[in-house]
Amino acid sequence: MIRIYCRERHHSAGPLCEGCAKLRDYAHQHVERCRFGADKPVCAKCTVHCYNPAMRESVREVMRYSGPRMLAKHPVLALMHLFDSARSRT
Repeated sequence: MIRIYCRERHHSAGPLCEGCAKLRDYAHQHVERCRFGADKPVCAKCTVHCYNPAMRESVREVMRYSGPRMLAKHPVLALMHLFDSARSRT
């Protein structure tokens, strides 16, 4: 989703711009350290908000922009994300 956002909003044809690369690295770092491990819910349904407020808002902006475009660009990944969003954590 970050790649879609960066390519279309920041006109980055190659690698991610510096800001988007930092956001990606931050997100990867937090997912790897998530206390829920493989059972991690999608962030919107998580009971523990581990992102700092500024990064959380950046991720929201990326998802708001890229989410609808995911269906056209990566339909399988978009459907998998929808299923993950719909399932409830036990």
